[in-house]
Amino acid sequence: MYIDLLTRIKNAQNAGKKSLKVPYTKNDQAVLGILERYGFVKKTEIKGRSVKKIVEVLLNPERPIQGVKFLSRPSLRNYSGYADFKQVKGGRGILIVSTSKGILSGNNAKREKVGGQMLAEIW
Repeated sequence: MYIDLLTRIKNAQNAGKKSLKVPYTKNDQAVLGILERYGFVKKTEIKGRSVKKIVEVLLNPERPIQGVKFLSRPSLRNYSGYADFKQVKGGRGILIVSTSKGILSGNNAKREKVGGQMLAEIW
């Protein structure tokens, strides 16, 4: 789940690691794509076959994840329309949203005019 992924990335960066390996899921791959686009992660590479797939994540030491705020969890889902999406930390962070068009950043969801479940804020 994305909570485990973001926590692992943040902990690896705090420990000074250059890369880490995480189990592959489609949702995690979508979140990693957003992190890569915004510069929090340098590169991701899928390795292995079928059940044993893993993702090797190359971390970006120039832009580490300073903090993560989880907005939804299994016991409390937080939904919002695209008009209610706010900037994270004055535009320095990103909002990750699960929409009907897939997992998108807050800016892309606003551009596409779709709301959805707010997953996390990352700065």
